[in-house]
Amino acid sequence: MAHSSALLKLSTPLVLLLLLHFPPTLASRDAPASSDDLVRSSCVHASYPDICVRTLSTYPDPPKTKRELAQASVKVSLGRARKLSEYLAEQREESSKRREKAALKDCLEQMGDSIDELERTLSELEHLREGSFRFQMSNAETWVSAALSDDETCLDGLSEAAGKGRVRDEVKKRIVGVAKVTSNALYLINQLDSKRG
Repeated sequence: MAHSSALLKLSTPLVLLLLLHFPPTLASRDAPASSDDLVRSSCVHASYPDICVRTLSTYPDPPKTKRELAQASVKVSLGRARKLSEYLAEQREESSKRREKAALKDCLEQMGDSIDELERTLSELEHLREGSFRFQMSNAETWVSAALSDDETCLDGLSEAAGKGRVRDEVKKRIVGVAKVTSNALYLINQLDSKRG
């Protein structure tokens, strides 16, 4: 009995010392949040929060970090821009209206530029380095902003040249969809940059 009492007297300060050096909240604070929690908390102030949550919470490889989330958002935008580009090419081939065909051609070129800029952004985000982080983030933000401008230019040109009709309305709807996910991607990239600064 005396032996266990002495052991208890020795172990109590040791336990207290360990608790002071390694408080339980430290582990819980550093534990990674679930992917759903990360997406919801990151998307709450995005330009289009519902779209942000919907597109990223169903992403095939759930992001576990802010960096992965920013990359996933660019991949979503890139995927939609590529689909839109295919659609524009199909519509241009099928169109019999000269002005509409010309507007679709211009829009297709803008979308090609947008795809290039999003690909460059994704590459930059996948290869972030400590020594050049700020420069790389500036590049990523610039390219996504340029992709958004391409979307707007495409939309403006189509509205002016193509007149009214089913094709214009459908293309407009799809361009707006791409612009919304691209705007969310820009927001998440900006958040990634601000967390670092």
